[in-house]
Amino acid sequence: MPLIKSISGIRGTIGGQAGDGLTPVDIVALTTAYGQWLQQQPGDQTAVIGRDARPSGHIVGQLVSAVLQSMGINVVDLGLSTTPTIALAVPWYNASGGIVISASHNPVTWNSLKLLSRTGELLDAAATTQILTWANQQGYVYASTTQLGQRTQEIDAIANHVKQVIALPLVDVKAIRSRQFRVVIDAVNSTGGWAVPQLLSALGVAHMTRLNCTPNGLFKRDPEPLPEHLTELIEMMATREHDIGFAVDPDVDRLAVVDEAGTPWGEEYTLVAAADYVLRHKPGNTVSNLSSTQALKDITERYGMQHTSAPVGEQHVVTQMKATQAVIGGEGNGGVIYPALHYGRDALVGIALLLTHLARTGQTASALRATYPNYVMVKEKISLPPGIGAEILIGRIRQQYSGYPMHTEDGIKLILEEGWIHLRQSNTEPIIRLYAEAPSHSQAMILVDRVRKQLSVDLK
Repeated sequence: MPLIKSISGIRGTIGGQAGDGLTPVDIVALTTAYGQWLQQQPGDQTAVIGRDARPSGHIVGQLVSAVLQSMGINVVDLGLSTTPTIALAVPWYNASGGIVISASHNPVTWNSLKLLSRTGELLDAAATTQILTWANQQGYVYASTTQLGQRTQEIDAIANHVKQVIALPLVDVKAIRSRQFRVVIDAVNSTGGWAVPQLLSALGVAHMTRLNCTPNGLFKRDPEPLPEHLTELIEMMATREHDIGFAVDPDVDRLAVVDEAGTPWGEEYTLVAAADYVLRHKPGNTVSNLSSTQALKDITERYGMQHTSAPVGEQHVVTQMKATQAVIGGEGNGGVIYPALHYGRDALVGIALLLTHLARTGQTASALRATYPNYVMVKEKISLPPGIGAEILIGRIRQQYSGYPMHTEDGIKLILEEGWIHLRQSNTEPIIRLYAEAPSHSQAMILVDRVRKQLSVDLK
């Protein structure tokens, strides 16, 4: 599987021939190029690294650390950690940057290098392009014996992350403790199995039930926290013995919710609910990507504020949030970005905000979900036929709908009377993603079926 290179990271399957996967040769080249970029940045010549629990992470982490040290760069290794924890840790150590070793929601056969700036944010497109260009060069000069970087291990990073979350002014530990919540957490046997229980304990949750919380990287379910993958969590919640269920992805930057009756909210509504709570107490603008639900725009305008959209990709959303001084934003895949903590998707801060919201309103999870506009989104994947690129298929739709309102900054998003539909090439997989949203499932499927026929390709 060829490497996928974007502002979301460089990811690929482990093994195979160099250049066709994330092999040791590719890891060394990419890390060396990043190290060269790092040496040009202000701050200490230090990089923070960490990984999720997938089996290849330890080997990739050793390679990354060795290369950086060989360039004279010091390494702070968090070991098993979460993406938002690693992002927060970069400024803690006055580091010049960091590398997250995680393929996020991709299957266990994948891994990835997510490259961070000195602020702990994903690199922008210009820096990523520069690093990818350097990765193809030869003739690097590494440090001598007396100039090698040092590696130190940090074991308290997740605990420090939790402390920062519960110290936020809008996180009300007293209110959460008084509700005596009973919570189920499904952490897909990755690092959320450590991080989320630490958070729930600090918040004063009365009881937690752990599903797939052994961080051994043996994913018992598909790592993407979509409703169809959360059957075990849904069945447990359907017993009505718990107040809310949370599911995260392997690196804990995406959060999905299941209510007290076993009904999934749909990952789109994680951000909607978190934004509703924040806007009640701190009115301001919001941002989400073009593939996210209309419900966030509706909620934002209910408070008299402005919502804007950005291309898919965390860094695109962050850039737009800064430009509009948004108080909260994120992506409809369950990624909450709360600038009061940091500019990155963070499931831990999402959990803390949602539990505070429920505690202060006294509502059940199902009652809270019922207060939001109810849209239905259908998400599909389009397999590319041999010899036909994504640009050709997306261009075909653009031509057929040339008379309709559309966004073209990230694939094509059509605004139709029945709803909207968005076609774009994935940043993380060799596919085209298709999203359609309408007031009902049948209306959304009409949009999907229409595009399927016009493209004359199979959806998988």
